[in-house]
Amino acid sequence: MGQKTVLYNLHQGAGGKLVDFGGWDMPINYGSQIEEHHQVRRRAGVFDVSHMTVIDVDGSDARAYLRTLLANDVARLDHTLGKALYSCMLNPEGGVIDDVIVYRLDNCYRLVANCATRDKDLAWMAERATGFDVTLNERQELAIIAVQGPEAISKVQSIASHAQANAISGLKVFTSAQSEGWFIARTGYTGEDGLEIMLHNDQAPALWQDVVAAGAVPCGLAARDTLRLEAGMNLYGQEMDENTSPLVANLAWTVALEDPERDFIGRAAIEQQRAQQGPDTKLVGLVLRERGILRAGQNVSIAGGDTSGIITSGTFSPTLGFSIALARVPRTIGTSAEVTLRNKQVPVEVVKPGFVRHGDALV
Repeated sequence: MGQKTVLYNLHQGAGGKLVDFGGWDMPINYGSQIEEHHQVRRRAGVFDVSHMTVIDVDGSDARAYLRTLLANDVARLDHTLGKALYSCMLNPEGGVIDDVIVYRLDNCYRLVANCATRDKDLAWMAERATGFDVTLNERQELAIIAVQGPEAISKVQSIASHAQANAISGLKVFTSAQSEGWFIARTGYTGEDGLEIMLHNDQAPALWQDVVAAGAVPCGLAARDTLRLEAGMNLYGQEMDENTSPLVANLAWTVALEDPERDFIGRAAIEQQRAQQGPDTKLVGLVLRERGILRAGQNVSIAGGDTSGIITSGTFSPTLGFSIALARVPRTIGTSAEVTLRNKQVPVEVVKPGFVRHGDALV
């Protein structure tokens, strides 16, 4: 038996198929993964993401601490209360300990990290807090409900209070606001518009039921994964890990080097990689238009017989109707490659990561 979110009984009652995910009993689907995926692309779906780790960083040195801890620079949040920042937390070798979103609140910074990395994240953050006047407060009393899709915002506003609806109306992408017990962020992991709402565990079941009554369809982890992969979004443990640089994981844009005085953890390793004209591998998208499913772990070969590439995530794309993947491949790859599929070399197209965004095909 794993840990349970406050919405566990509602998942059971709705027929959710519960599986272990990072030590949590979470719904993988409620009957049809494909239908849940389509609902998010076409209308609205609702996800329980309360298993994620929420950590508030407070204290007089909170800003300085996070400027050391994270590869991206929280100084970019200085002039916009509620703004969000995506970043990797690196080890000294430049590998990714975890990827996080950090929000600037009026009295602290809020980090949201992955559930499977909770223990090592908290230990790493505590160890690196030595010498800083900071307090790390894990907010286990908070649930997180994500409503995603082209109709997501209007459905949440239809069941929100007047003040909450107004707060939502003022949100730009990757910003947040607080209203009447809700922490509302215009963020997500699906490639669609939508909201992620943090609120006290006691209030979460009512919000879930209200959003479902408004027409958002309950969705599980399986649809969440196909949606993020269509959007070209990385998954920790697949596209990145402690042995993978953000430069390899197509995340160079999250590494802020403009301030030469900011000595964040992993900076020296990243600068050395850049000085060597970057790593020998990179993350790309693959498209297989013929029959077959691309899966993580399958080998990718390029012209000249180099078979050092590997698929990190792969799936059948419900939106596109064919198979797609993210793959770590030699930097010299061109626009085509081959994947070993059932002992057969199958040709694939090589594209930039990202296959669907806001319901539109990018390939």
